[in-house]
Formats: sequence, structure tokens, C-alpha cells
Amino acid sequence: MKPRDIRTAALGRALRPNIWDVVALILVIGAMVLIVYGGEQTTAPLSELERTPVSLDPANLPLYALRTVLRMLLAIVCSTVFTFVYAAIAAKSRRAEMVMIPVLDILQSVPILGFLTFTVVFFMNLFPSQVLGAELASVFAIFTSQAWNMTFSMYQSMRNVPKDLEEATQSFHLSGWQRFWRLDVPFAMPGLIWNAMMSMSGGWFFVVASEAITVGNTTVTLPGVGSYVALAIQQRDLPAIFYAILAMLLVIIAYDQLLFRPIIAWADKFRFEQTASGEPPTSWMLDLFRRTRALRAVTLPFSAINRFVSNLRISLPKPGGPAKSKGQPSRLIDGLWLAVILAGTAYAAWLTYRYLSASLGLGDVLVVIRDGLITLLRVIVLISLATLIWVPIGVWIGLRPKLAERIQPLAQFLAAFPANLAFPVFVVAIVSFKLNPNVWLSPLMILGTQWYILFNVIAGASAFPSDLREAASSLHLGGWRWWLKVILPGIFPYYVTGAITASGGSWNASIVAEVASWGDTHLNASGLGAYIASATEAGDFPRVVLGIAAMCILVTLFNRLVWRPLYAFGERRLRLG
Repeated sequence: MKPRDIRTAALGRALRPNIWDVVALILVIGAMVLIVYGGEQTTAPLSELERTPVSLDPANLPLYALRTVLRMLLAIVCSTVFTFVYAAIAAKSRRAEMVMIPVLDILQSVPILGFLTFTVVFFMNLFPSQVLGAELASVFAIFTSQAWNMTFSMYQSMRNVPKDLEEATQSFHLSGWQRFWRLDVPFAMPGLIWNAMMSMSGGWFFVVASEAITVGNTTVTLPGVGSYVALAIQQRDLPAIFYAILAMLLVIIAYDQLLFRPIIAWADKFRFEQTASGEPPTSWMLDLFRRTRALRAVTLPFSAINRFVSNLRISLPKPGGPAKSKGQPSRLIDGLWLAVILAGTAYAAWLTYRYLSASLGLGDVLVVIRDGLITLLRVIVLISLATLIWVPIGVWIGLRPKLAERIQPLAQFLAAFPANLAFPVFVVAIVSFKLNPNVWLSPLMILGTQWYILFNVIAGASAFPSDLREAASSLHLGGWRWWLKVILPGIFPYYVTGAITASGGSWNASIVAEVASWGDTHLNASGLGAYIASATEAGDFPRVVLGIAAMCILVTLFNRLVWRPLYAFGERRLRLG
């Protein structure tokens, strides 16, 4: 047989479908059918929501779960695109970083109700009398609970790329674009994936507010698990809450097995180490698609396009911006840029002052400051307790890949558990034992956000180089010396990222946690979250703006005075390589 005939026969065998192609094709077609079926519901007229209101019949939960998951998947896709663009610009441009990172601090501190207050009307007017407008408002609300965490993670990773890897890219004469796709993105991938999982689970925490929207006189209820939970709480239906929890658990297991675990197993090749990973993560879904023939052949054109795009020689600045110049023009540009930032900030502050001073006085400002300091105290105490508990546990899990695989779905479920579902227990206990709501409603603030610390610490411990662990073992470092000299410095940048997003998330959660209800029983705790929640429910926009502005200022100051110095310390002193 001629060599040409041999190559043709080999190509034919490579393209011939096998049993794995059949199984994978069934999964792909099934996913496409579900996506199309769920997407069709968004084209219905808005009046359809009134004709078919949300029902507590468990038979409706599969459809509700599908609608919720599609919103969350669309939000996570938008969050990923936002992360790649925003984090890359902030990490590579020093002058852009001066604006973008403080803005990111502000965005993560703006409560989800604050976004809903101003975006619901916008999206509803964008698609009048259509469900699509309400769906986009819900997706945007979920996006705001996902994007900031992922962006901080990628920004932190790009700023902490080991120096020896940077020198390798220089020796290979890679362009800025090539460096981004061959170094920055792969190095950021392990932490980004764990934060994406946390963001996906964090979306469940706010899904009730995003699907059962009430802003003043505007009420929109979209079919979904969140609106199902809201109705069950309103009607004090414990069996319905149990069905919702079961549906959440099944959905989380499904997207863990079908989406996140394959991605984690695929991304293990991006771990930064000089020795092979002892126990690489596995995924039956990834193994299934790797065994296919025809489907893998279908992806070859996309792989070729990816290689072509990632190999383009486009000049981009290095992370941190261009090399600092001592010349007068550079200092002049920096001064002008800083002046523009300060002028823009002063103008925004003036507009806010004019709007608020028309209807509010000094007494309202003092009330907001008092409530803000109360919530700040709660956040500090809760983050400190979460750190003491979850840092050791996260290190223990992250250093054991097989254990991380088994715990991953459980951690995602706990992170996804909405605080609203804990309201019955807390409200009944507080009323029955006559407890102080100001103290015992506080744990609801950290119920969903503590997992940001755990997931980031797991990501840091998982990415910790095995050769450094072996070096510490050969030097007989153990006990407190191992914690202080080896693992805590290694995971410190990841912890700071998790702590920043956990503290920001706790401020957001205060709006839900400081105002708890179960049927006709309502409990309020003093704090800024309760202030914003009551103002939103009353449609009092000036007080909503005042509360959100106070929350943004407090979170930004706390980040600037506490987290950013720690972040800079980790980048300067605890960088690998």
C-alpha cells in the first residue's frame, strides 16, 4: 500500500465515529434542546407572567430550575468576558489601574438591590411588554454577584506572575498578546476557575432578589427557583422549601459534573511547578470527550483559529504598565491624569450632593453613618471568624486533590445555599428564645460569603508548587514554622483576594440578613443593610442613593486602608519566583 493510501486510511479511522461519539452527541443535543426550550420562554409577552404565576407545585421545579440555570450560565459567560477585558487592562496599564481598581471596589460594594433599583426600569423600557426585558434585568443582577470576584482573582494572578516565567517570555521574544494568552491566562486559570465556581454558587445566594423583584410600585416575578423560594417563605411552606433545596442540590451536582469538574481537570496542566502533580484531578466527562473521534475532529477548525489568534504579534504593555520613566513628560502626564480623576470624582460627589440635599438633611446623614459603622463592625468580626476557621480547612483540602474532588460539590452547595432558606430557623429561634436580632441575625451576612475565603484558599493551596512543598519537607520544616514560612506566604495573595470579595459580599448580604422574615413575622437589625432594604421597599430613591453611597465609601475606605496594603505586601514580598 502506498504511503498516501496509508495516510488516507489512518485519517478515515480517526474520523470514524465510535461509541463515545454517540454518548457525547446525546449529551450535546440534550443540552442544546434544553437551552432552546428555556430560551423560547423569554420571547413571550410580559402578560404571560400574570397568566401563569409562580406555583409551589413541585412538578414545576424542573422548569424553574432550567430557567434559573440558564440565567446563571448567561451571567457567568458575561462575567468571564468582563473579567478578561477588565482585569487585563487594569493589570497592564498603571494609569488605568488608578481608576479601574477603585471603581471595582465601588462596584462590588454596591448592593444588588441598588443595581435593581435603577436597572429594572431600564431593561423593561428597552424591551417593553416582553419577558426578555425582565430576564435581562435578572441576568444583570446575577452578573453583579459574579463578575467582581472573578475580576479580582485574575487581576491578582496577573500581578503575581513569577519573575522567572516573565524572563522566559522575554527570552522567547513573545509579543504582549502572546504573553497574555501563553502566560497570563494559563497562570491565572486555576484561581479563576475556583472563583468562577464560587461566583456561580454566589449567584444562587442572590437569585431570590433577582427573580422576585420589587422596587417601589414595580413588581416582576420570573419563574425560577428564586421566586419559588420567595413564595414559599411568604406562605411559610416548609415542604416547598425542602423541594427547592433538593432541586438546588441536584442542579449543583449536575453542573459540577458536566461543567466545572471537566474544566478543573483540563486546567491542571496550567499549575506552576517543576515536578509533576502527584494526584491530578480527573473527570469522566473530560475523559469521554477525549475518547471521541468525530466530535474531536469537528473541533479542529476552532483549535486552529485559537492558535492563529493567540500567536498574533500584537504589542501590549506588561502587567503594571510600561517601565517607569524618570522623564518630565511622564510625570506631567501622571499629574494631568490624576487631576482628571480627582475632577471627575469631585463632579460626581457634587451631583450626588445636589440630588440628596434637595430632600434629605444632616440628620439623615448621621443616621446612615451610625448604621454604616454598625454594619462595618459586623463585617470585621465575621471576616475574622471566617478566616480563623476556613484558612486551615482550605489549606488542608487544597493540598489533597482527591479530597478536593469529593468536597467540591458539597462546598458549592453550601456556597449556593441562600440565606433566605435559613430565615425560618433563625426567625423562629430568635422569637422563641427572645434573642437579640442585632446579634443573632449577623451570621446570615457571612452564611454565603465566607466561602469566598475557602474557595480562594483552596485555589491557592492547589496551585502551590509541589517542588516547594518537597523543599520544605527536605528542610524538615513543620508545625508553626511550616505555616508561617511556607504555606501562608504561598496562599496569601489568594487569601487577600478572597477576603476582599468576602467582605464586599458581606456588605451586600447585609441587605438580606439585617431584614429577615418568615410569613408575617419580621425581624430587623440595626445597620446599613436594613436601612437600604427598607428604603428600597418604600421606593424612597434619595435614601436608597444615600445608603448606597455610604456603603460604597465605607467599603472603598476599608479596602484602601486594610486590604490594598496587604495586597501590595503580598505582591512585593510573597511573590513566587
